[in-house]
Amino acid sequence: MNKSDKKIILLTGASSGIGYDAALMLAEQGHKVYAAARRVEKMEPLREKGVIPIRMDVTDESSMAEGVKTVLDADGRIDVLINNAGYGYFGAIENVPMEDARRQIEVNVFGLARLCQMVLPIMRNQGSGRIINTSSVAGKAVLYYGGWYHVSKYSVEAFSDALRMEMKPFGIDVVMIEPGGIKTEWGHIAADHLAASSKDTPYEATALNESRAFHWIYDSKFLSKPSVVAKAISRAVNSRHPLARYRIGAYSGAIVFFHWLLPTRWWDALMRVLGKVKK
Repeated sequence: MNKSDKKIILLTGASSGIGYDAALMLAEQGHKVYAAARRVEKMEPLREKGVIPIRMDVTDESSMAEGVKTVLDADGRIDVLINNAGYGYFGAIENVPMEDARRQIEVNVFGLARLCQMVLPIMRNQGSGRIINTSSVAGKAVLYYGGWYHVSKYSVEAFSDALRMEMKPFGIDVVMIEPGGIKTEWGHIAADHLAASSKDTPYEATALNESRAFHWIYDSKFLSKPSVVAKAISRAVNSRHPLARYRIGAYSGAIVFFHWLLPTRWWDALMRVLGKVKK
């Protein structure tokens, strides 16, 4: 990599899955990667590849500010911000405690947005920069019992579209990564939340079916590896003219297509049927 192509990158949610693979891949390409997460110990193996782990909680203002300061003190610039931190909490809207609903939106939306606010003045002063937000096809179509998670991902879509238009005059690109089914711990976490939040409620029977189906799917070979998404992130980082969206991973195109094609009642019925499948 030419020295001029080397980028200073801040990447959140790097302790596992997509973020971990992306940090490793970008560092191997010659970029300087600051990998941020709450579980710093999970990122220690990345040090051997030149990745710099830093502790960051995207629900903690001082933690985010300290992380940004760490990068600036060392390198004086931030060329790419990759907002990848996030988690899934599935459950009937009636059942999910508002505290948990707020936390999901705090992590998936407001943490992402606040970190953008911190980094944008830096990039604007540089006259260049790139923000890459990990969204999801869950920001395009709604699955059974996914209400609060989908609220967060639809919000990321709207936020990123607005930010992309605002930043264009300043030479800052805004890109969305929209994964489909990816084999990470996310699915098991979402399934456990669904089962827990539905216990002893009118939704318990169908919710437990869907929870078991989630565990089965995320243990199967039907999903894409996190490296597939990491490659898309790499393209978004390295491309001279990145796409506004990179939709990748198992069933990502099919989900969006059929959500567009089917009448709303048909889609709703299909999701209810899939939610009743026993595994």
